[in-house]
Amino acid sequence: MRKCVGCQEMKSKKEMIRVIRTSEGEFLLDATGRKNGRGAYLCPNGSCLAKAVKNKGLERSFKQAIPKEVYEALEKEMEVLESE
Repeated sequence: MRKCVGCQEMKSKKEMIRVIRTSEGEFLLDATGRKNGRGAYLCPNGSCLAKAVKNKGLERSFKQAIPKEVYEALEKEMEVLESE
């Protein structure tokens, strides 16, 4: 069970999107859940992403500022998941 950085609800890992920071400081979306790096979890819907942006959930998880490109990539991923 993992906690969403947006809505703060506990859900299984398979239901969530994992965002990781690699040792090089790069942020990636981890669809497999197996990549190395510090991870934070987010529900696959736009409302949780909006809450995470508003309450700086990803910033707190990684203890640093998050590049705008990471949020844009998450938005695109959410659109794909919601259209399925």
